[in-house]
Amino acid sequence: MILAYRILTTILYPFIFVYLYFRVSIKKESPERYKEKILSNHFNVKKNNNLKLLWFHATSIGEFKSIIPIIEELNKNLLNYEFLITTTTLSSSILAKSELKKFKNAHHRFIPFDLVHLIEKFLDLWKPEKIFLVDSEIWPNLILKASSYQIPIALINARITKKSFDRWSMFPKTAEKIFKNFSLCLCSNYETKIFLKKLKAKNVRYEGNIKLINKLDNKEFNNVNEALLKKLRFWIAASIHKEEDLTCLKTHIELKKNYKDIVTIIAPRHIDRAEKIKKQSEKLNLKTQILNKGDIFFADMEIIIINSYGVLQEYFLYAKSVFIGKSLIKRLKNDSGQNPIDAAYLNCKIYHGPYVSNFKEIYEILKKNHISDKIKSHKELGEKLIKDLKNPKKSEINFSKNIETLGLNILSKTIAEIQNFLNDKIK
Repeated sequence: MILAYRILTTILYPFIFVYLYFRVSIKKESPERYKEKILSNHFNVKKNNNLKLLWFHATSIGEFKSIIPIIEELNKNLLNYEFLITTTTLSSSILAKSELKKFKNAHHRFIPFDLVHLIEKFLDLWKPEKIFLVDSEIWPNLILKASSYQIPIALINARITKKSFDRWSMFPKTAEKIFKNFSLCLCSNYETKIFLKKLKAKNVRYEGNIKLINKLDNKEFNNVNEALLKKLRFWIAASIHKEEDLTCLKTHIELKKNYKDIVTIIAPRHIDRAEKIKKQSEKLNLKTQILNKGDIFFADMEIIIINSYGVLQEYFLYAKSVFIGKSLIKRLKNDSGQNPIDAAYLNCKIYHGPYVSNFKEIYEILKKNHISDKIKSHKELGEKLIKDLKNPKKSEINFSKNIETLGLNILSKTIAEIQNFLNDKIK
């Protein structure tokens, strides 16, 4: 099976160029950096040969953000290390550009496609001491080549869905050949722990989901619309996917029946959809503004569409109520939900649809702490928001304190496991 995978990926290599050119044309890839994914002479290796390199691969924004507190903690004690953080998506690279400024010893690159010759060259040039794959990033060529180079690999915040487990179970020998190479597996949920053990992974632990770890510093936020946000009656629809656009706009119309001054802030998961949302909104006769980073709200706007990455926290800080997207789309029920933790830490009441498989355990924690609530339609969401926004002032009760305590506990346990892994003390 591994041989078939390698033959297939090799055959597909020329077509990947065409695929990436197309994605560049629709602004899904960086026109300056996309070649990092397919050409070894564009790996842009810049490392300090006097330091040991730890490589973290976190595919997108959520995974990238989840490892920042870990790197901060490791930096306090690991004076002879530097960090390579690879991601896959354009949005995560944009966020990395700003977030990694706080580190003098961290580099961001796009991960190359999982082809043998690219992976070999990447490992030869970067020479990582240890590798950390985050979430569900199981790349056979990378894992097997790293093993042949005797580079220890850890899988952190591992997430194996039932669908993924069933797929791996069809090829038990191949699965064992791959998963046995992990020296440490830290799981994001109990289900994954069970699946990884069945797949013959070693040293499988569950210390909690690292996406619950958060170190937000309100003093770092600098929103040019702060004065307005403190006065407005508004709510936020965050990480919205295209099938949810109309739901959010209909919710706004429901709210207008009670509050003529209501403002809805929509933050699409992919900001390239901003113009399409604006057109849809204007068809409903709603005054709409696309807000770029640093822009001031226009007067009398009803719908504000966020058109930049990494700024949501600046709005959660002033919001009383937030709806988190990718949760109303039935066809995505096995890969549903977006991370609600930032909103929870900033004391927002959170609403979500019935489909949150990627964050099931986190939402259970939020529900237990009376932070989140499930809705099924725009009418139900509107009814709950009408009650919330009767008094638009943000709650002074810090109901997110329990989440903060839990996150710090997870961070402490995770760092202890990683330290043991770095010191070759995994038992």
